[in-house]
Amino acid sequence: MRQINTNLYRAQQVRDMDSMAIHEFDIAGITLMERAGAAAFGLLQQQWPSAKHITVFCGSGNNGGDGYVIARLAREQGLAVSLYLLGDGHKLKGDALTMAQRLAETDVEIDVWLDGTSLESDVIVDALLGTGLSGEVSSHYQQAIEAINISGIPVLAVDIPSGLHADTGAVLGAATKASHTISFIAMKQGLYTGAAADYVGELHFADLNVPAEVGEHFEPSAMAIRFECLESNLAPRPRISHKGNNGYVLIIGGELGYSGAIRMAGEAALRAGAGMVCLATRIEHAAVINVGRPELMVRGVEQPVVLRALIEKADVVAIGPGLGQSDWARQLFACATETKCPLVVDADGLNLLAQNPQRKDNWILTPHPGEAGRLLEISAEQINADRFAAIEQIHQQYGGTVILKGAGSLMCTSKGLMAVCTDGNPGMASGGMGDVLTGIIASLWAQGQSQDMAAQLGVCLHGAAADMAVVADGERGLLASDLMPWIRRLVNP
Repeated sequence: MRQINTNLYRAQQVRDMDSMAIHEFDIAGITLMERAGAAAFGLLQQQWPSAKHITVFCGSGNNGGDGYVIARLAREQGLAVSLYLLGDGHKLKGDALTMAQRLAETDVEIDVWLDGTSLESDVIVDALLGTGLSGEVSSHYQQAIEAINISGIPVLAVDIPSGLHADTGAVLGAATKASHTISFIAMKQGLYTGAAADYVGELHFADLNVPAEVGEHFEPSAMAIRFECLESNLAPRPRISHKGNNGYVLIIGGELGYSGAIRMAGEAALRAGAGMVCLATRIEHAAVINVGRPELMVRGVEQPVVLRALIEKADVVAIGPGLGQSDWARQLFACATETKCPLVVDADGLNLLAQNPQRKDNWILTPHPGEAGRLLEISAEQINADRFAAIEQIHQQYGGTVILKGAGSLMCTSKGLMAVCTDGNPGMASGGMGDVLTGIIASLWAQGQSQDMAAQLGVCLHGAAADMAVVADGERGLLASDLMPWIRRLVNP
């Protein structure tokens, strides 16, 4: 096994790679299946070295063929093996049939799965359904998947947890909750976003010794990115640097009752390194919003004419944190979008955009699934059913750079290239996290990062800061403001 590749592909691309390896590089399909089974069994031994009894669930396709290899290797090593077949065994063909015949030479019996069968073993191997699944899992398979999930036995998923869509990360009716997943030849994009985080477990990769030249024939559908691979973009500052060199960020928002949102966005912009940050907010709380953080400049703004003067000074404008949707908010939003200044649009800024759609190239949009649904006039559930398709559609309709937040946040660059962030944790599911992200992105952009890099670096830095913040005290109870010291540390690698 080698380190997980950052290139991500759609399932059909990986099947085409498999076919190319067989037909153009003369690697027999049965050889690839043997290698896949051996890699999976090696991982099983590594993760559960004391296992004495394994249960293998096999489907009737090539994924099941990998399962037969695992079962045979396990038996040869002296492990007790229970094996259950789902689907029609008479439909076995090709390499999967050959592997079933090889298994028949051992004393492992191939049993037909019956609902209600008791599961007792140290590890379950899920080799039921591979990456070709596109429709809902049939009821018989669902029964087996549910039995696996309630068994309490750790699970190794072969190539992909059964029932998880390889392209979207959506659950097709039911999916196996794996402790570990080992994927082959190339990484599938659906393993990194959507519901995948609850099903994949720890992700591993085996290239099966397929030549690297095979992958060079295919354009990745996305990239998996993380902060440690992007931090080199944060170069040390010149010794003669002054605040005017480091970006002026204007943040617009903070309706009455929502001053905390704009305050957190402003502090995050400062901690990410902006030279100056100004908050344009309601007059009623303008005098107190920076109590405890006097470095924030604050202006009470009630009329667009005042806001225009502030925008003229800014390198980047962020609009949305705590903005609301009142007449005041609508006037400020219209004023901000009329300018040519680079914009970061979040929260109610996105909701106002959905009500008055327009397209711009020099903005970064940061919706969560609910806001994305309003931008596309569909439900959040429809967004999460295919997050890659959703972010692409938002980019096509609204332009600019788009971030679709959530587990496995997606980014679509201004040129339409896809990336998925692997930093972050469930502790981030709390109020204010999006406001902090908005401040970070605006700050990085104002400091000279490109539009696309500000988005990608900002998302990954935000997730990495949250990962550092939960080490000592855990995920539950993490506050958005807890990220501030870690943001500062990470922007100084």
